Amino acid sequence: MVNLTYGALMQSSDGTITFEPLGTDILATLQGQTSAFDPGDIAWVLTSAALIVFMLPGLGYLYSGLARRKNALSMLFLSLVSLGIVSFQWFFIGYSLVFSETGGTFFGDGKNVGFRNVLERPVPETNGKLPEIVFATYQLMFACLVPAVLLGAAAERSRILPAMIFIFCWTTLCYDMLAHWIWSSNGWAYKWGILDYAGGVPVEIASGTAGLAYSYFIGKRRGYGTERVAFKPSNVGHVVLGTVFLWVGWLGFNGGSCFAASLKAAMAVFVTNLAGAVGGIVWLIMDFRLERKWSMVGFCTGAIAGLVAITPAAGFVGAPAGALIGLVSAAVSNLSTRLKVTMRVDDPMDIFAVHALAGVVGVLMTGLFAQSSVAANDGFSEIGGGWLDHNWIQFAKQIVWALVGLGWTFVVTYAIMFVINLIPGCHFRSTEEAEIVGMDEVELGEFVADYAFHHRDLEGLFDSNELSRFNSVTQFHLTSMAPRSYTRPSQIGSSSTSKGGNGNLPPTMPRGGAAVMDAYSHENQHESEHGEKPRSISRGRARSRNRSDNNNALSSNMNIIGGGGGGLGAIGGGAGGLRNRSVSQNQRERASTPSGMDKVEEVNSSDEFELRNLDKLKNGGTSSESSGISQKL
Repeated sequence: MVNLTYGALMQSSDGTITFEPLGTDILATLQGQTSAFDPGDIAWVLTSAALIVFMLPGLGYLYSGLARRKNALSMLFLSLVSLGIVSFQWFFIGYSLVFSETGGTFFGDGKNVGFRNVLERPVPETNGKLPEIVFATYQLMFACLVPAVLLGAAAERSRILPAMIFIFCWTTLCYDMLAHWIWSSNGWAYKWGILDYAGGVPVEIASGTAGLAYSYFIGKRRGYGTERVAFKPSNVGHVVLGTVFLWVGWLGFNGGSCFAASLKAAMAVFVTNLAGAVGGIVWLIMDFRLERKWSMVGFCTGAIAGLVAITPAAGFVGAPAGALIGLVSAAVSNLSTRLKVTMRVDDPMDIFAVHALAGVVGVLMTGLFAQSSVAANDGFSEIGGGWLDHNWIQFAKQIVWALVGLGWTFVVTYAIMFVINLIPGCHFRSTEEAEIVGMDEVELGEFVADYAFHHRDLEGLFDSNELSRFNSVTQFHLTSMAPRSYTRPSQIGSSSTSKGGNGNLPPTMPRGGAAVMDAYSHENQHESEHGEKPRSISRGRARSRNRSDNNNALSSNMNIIGGGGGGLGAIGGGAGGLRNRSVSQNQRERASTPSGMDKVEEVNSSDEFELRNLDKLKNGGTSSESSGISQKL
C-alpha cells in the first residue's frame, strides 16, 4: 500500500520540519523517508510527455509527404506502430534495462521487469523531484520516438513484418544500452561527465546511424538514380504538417528534460525554438542560391536539422550559442545530403545527414559552449561546463561519446537485421513487383487517401502469377474491367470498337489499370492456346516466342488497323505498308497509356506516339498530318 498524502513540509528557523496540511505538495513516505513532489513539476513533465506523442504522427506525415503517394501510408503506419511496440517493450523490460536502481555500468538489471515497484520512489536522476512513475512515462516517449525516426530509411522497399520485429529488438539491444550509459546515474558516460542533455547520441546519432545501416542492408530502391525516383515530394502539405507536429513536440522534448517547471525549462524551450528557426532560414537561403526559388521543404528540413543539433545542448547553452548551433548544423546537413551519392547508399529521407551528422554537430558544440551557470538554472545541477568555462577536456569527452554512438549503433543495427533476415518469412526487402505497386497496396491493403488508389502509377503490366500476390480488392480492379472500358489504339476504326472510346473508365479504375487488364487478358489467351505458364511482361523481355507466333500476332494486329478501308493504313497509303512494317514484341504486347493517365515507365514511346496521333485523327486531323504520321510509322 502506498503512503501518500497532500500537504507541505515546512522548515522552521531552528531546522525543525513540520507538516502543513493546507499545502498542495504530494507527500510520499517510502522506507521511512518522506519525499515531497511539486504538482506543478509533475504536470509540466506529463504535459511534455504528451507533446512528444505528437512527434510520432509528425514523423509519419513528414515521411509520407516526402515519399511517393503509393507508399505514404506505410510511413505513417511504421511511425504509429512504433508507439505500440515500444510501449510494451518499455513496460516489459526496457525501463528496467535503462533505469533500474541496482543496474550496472553498462546495462540495468531485471529489478523493474513488468514495471514492478515503479510508482512513488523519488528518482535520483531528477534530484528527487519526480516520482518514478512520472519519470518512467516521460522516458517512454523518448524510446518510442527513436525507432520511428530511423525507419524513414525503410521507405518504399522494406516489408513491414520484419520492421516491426526490428523495432522491438533494436530498442532493447541498441537504444536501451545507449540511454543507460548517459542518463542512468549508474552509467559509465554519466559518471565520466559527458554532457548530453536530451539525447544527442541515444536519440539523434543513434536514429541517423541506424537509418544508414538499414539503408545499406536493404539496398537501393528499384530505379534508383533515374527520374522515376528523383526527389519529388508527393504532398508538401503533409511535410509542413509533420514539421509543425515535430516542432511543437520538440519543445516538450527539451523543455521537459530538466524534470521541473523551472527557469532552466524556459531557457531550454527558448533555445530549442531559436535553433530550429535559424536552421530553417539557413537551409532556405542555401537552397535559394542554387534554385533561385524558395523551398517550403527546404525550410522544414533545415528547421529539423537545427532542432536535432540543439537537443544535446538545450539545457547547457545560452541563446547566442543556440542560434550558432542551429546555423552550423543546417549548413553541415545541407552540404552533407550529397554524401549519400559518394557513400553509394539510398537514404531517401536524408536521415543520416539531418539526424546523425546534425547530432554530431550538437554533441561537439555542447563541449564548446556549455556553461555551468546555464545548467544551474534549475537550482541543483552542477557541471564543469565546456570551453567557455575553460574546461578544455570536455570537448575530447564529447568526441569520444559521438564516436561510441556511431560505432555501437551501426554494428548492432546491422547485426540485428542480419539475424532477423534469416528467419523464414522475415526478409526485409520487398519484391520488385511490390515496389512497383507500392507498399501501401501490398503490405497494408489501404491507402493514405482515395486518390492515391484511383491515380496511382503501376509502372508496368502484370500477369496472373504476380497478381496472385495482391489482395482480392486489388485483383478485382486490375482484372475485372469490361473490355469496352478501354480501347487499344489498334482497335480504333474496327467493328469491335464500342462506342465511347476510351472515356468510359469507371471511377474506381486505378491509373494504368486498363492497360494491365488488357495485357493480362492477352497473357491468359496465350496460355490457353500454347499451354505455357504466363510470366511477367512488366520488364518486356522475360520471354521470347517462336517466329510463327510473332508473325501471326503481327498479322492479326495489322489487319485490324487497316481493316475496313478507314484505318490509318488506308489514309497513309494502304494497309499493306502497315502490315509489312517491323514492330517489336514490346510494341505488339503492351497497351499504351491512355490520355490523362500517368506515364508508365515500361510503355514503349512509339505506342504513345501512335495513340496521340490516332486521337488527332479521331478529332478531325488533316490529311497532311495523316500522311506525316504514316511516314513516321
